[in-house]
Amino acid sequence: MSKIKKSLMAFAIAAGACVAPMAASTAYADEAPAADSGSGLTNADGSSASGDSTAKKSGGGGFYDIVFGSGIVGMLLWFALFGDGVLAIYFCIDSMILIKPEKLMPQRLIDQVQKAMSEGDIVAAMEACQNTPSAMSNILLAAFQHVEEGFDVIQEAVTAASDLEQEKLMQRLNWISVCSNLGPSLGLLGTVQGMILTFEKLSSGAAGDASALASAIGQALWTTAGGLIVSIPSNAAFYSLRNNANRRILRMSAVTMEFLNGLRNVEVAPEAEEAVPVDQMPA
Repeated sequence: MSKIKKSLMAFAIAAGACVAPMAASTAYADEAPAADSGSGLTNADGSSASGDSTAKKSGGGGFYDIVFGSGIVGMLLWFALFGDGVLAIYFCIDSMILIKPEKLMPQRLIDQVQKAMSEGDIVAAMEACQNTPSAMSNILLAAFQHVEEGFDVIQEAVTAASDLEQEKLMQRLNWISVCSNLGPSLGLLGTVQGMILTFEKLSSGAAGDASALASAIGQALWTTAGGLIVSIPSNAAFYSLRNNANRRILRMSAVTMEFLNGLRNVEVAPEAEEAVPVDQMPA
């Protein structure tokens, strides 16, 4: 059920992120002809200059034309950017849910283990960890399984279990960093593709049409802007979530050691040597 909720949230955010720029650009394209028509400018022959400018602008209106007017390669790059943004949103939501304190270290588990340790019942503490699976329970179980081996061994086990849980969290968080790094790369590729189209127009004799060249360069730069729009928030979210995850892992290790402080003075009993019968002793 939680995966369905996360998927719906990611889809809603992605839809809003895609629709908002398109609506804004469309509204801007609709307002521009109205502003030109109210200017009242005329040419030398008495014709309206606003009509000419409107005719020129009607062919380049809005974000829709930027996406679908950049060729097949440009369209594929835009769809890849949209997909990258959707995945970044999904992994951010997934990581935010993953590192919530109640998922990493449930309060019910802490209360049960604390009660069992106050009574000196290690077995009950281990059962509480097994009944409440989480990152905290994994660290506690690693410690309890080495109780008979001394406090130094327990510390090593807690450190190793904490490193393992941190690595599990980072494997999920690193997908946000992947999406963040892909955004500028896709945007730069789209810019290069747009500049290639621009120089093709120049080579075909369109150097005198400044508006066409400006439109082609503008389409090329839009992909870079789109890549940065995906990358900047994703990068900020990645470092924020990573720092929160590291703090909570350290907190879990500290709480585990607080529980096990009562075992600090426990000494490991040496194994008793097997008794040799008197009649078998060497002379």
